[in-house]
Amino acid sequence: MSELGDFLRAKRAALNPQDVGLPGGGRMRRVPGLRREEVALLADVGVDHYTRLEQGRAAGVSESVLAAIARALRLTDDEHLYLRALAKPPARPRSRTGSQPAGLPEVSVATRALLDGLTATPALVLGRRMDVLAWNPLAAALFLDFGGWPAGRRNLVRLVFLEPRIRDLFPRWEAVAADAVARLRLAAAAHPHDKRLSALIGELSVQDEDFRRWWSGHAVKATDRGRKTFDHPVTGPIELDWQALRLSAHQDQTLIVYTAPPGSSTAEALHFLQAWAPARDTAGS
Repeated sequence: MSELGDFLRAKRAALNPQDVGLPGGGRMRRVPGLRREEVALLADVGVDHYTRLEQGRAAGVSESVLAAIARALRLTDDEHLYLRALAKPPARPRSRTGSQPAGLPEVSVATRALLDGLTATPALVLGRRMDVLAWNPLAAALFLDFGGWPAGRRNLVRLVFLEPRIRDLFPRWEAVAADAVARLRLAAAAHPHDKRLSALIGELSVQDEDFRRWWSGHAVKATDRGRKTFDHPVTGPIELDWQALRLSAHQDQTLIVYTAPPGSSTAEALHFLQAWAPARDTAGS
């Protein structure tokens, strides 16, 4: 089965007829959720047309049809974006290098200088697979010494699921981990030919039951800000706001910064953490 078909089936299974203004009917339903015919009716498209989409045959589908199906299935903006990426995937890169980079992307000198300048704010640069490409000393003090990990294994999602120190860092680990899976699913749809990304998903699916469960749930999310609670072994519990800032010169790289309100107890905790951070933890290599 195709990822497109799996996603559409999961979304219509999550809706009851009453949720979308259809009569429930007295007959026992063999499967949960909406039938294909009901989705087609709500979207005002032919049943055969919709069925072909669930079979993964999306060639030539229009933006208007995708938008109608998104409305019928009550998709969020992120889910609509994901539906479009699945139905209209980018062409496979022609060059071997384009489809399978030899190594992790380089971080520019200007970006490293920016990280060096953020002395009072934990900050790191993530690639499109959520690889940790660079960081500042305070980010290493907040999370762990990224420099102690081989570059090819220095991935934030992998660490969230497979590194006990990161699990212990988040009191609400399940929410953090589920959010990471939802973000990774969007990246997978945007880059379907990325072999490294596929390998990461396969590795985590094999090694972690929670990852398998959330991956099969088809949740997608593209949040670029929020708040995380940390139970840090040095400072104790702290709450930090985070923002994801896309680097315009490198569209596949994102700067993540963590901040605290000035004068707050969390700001004081960050100041203490800054003094505690080992001097050897410099921007990534």
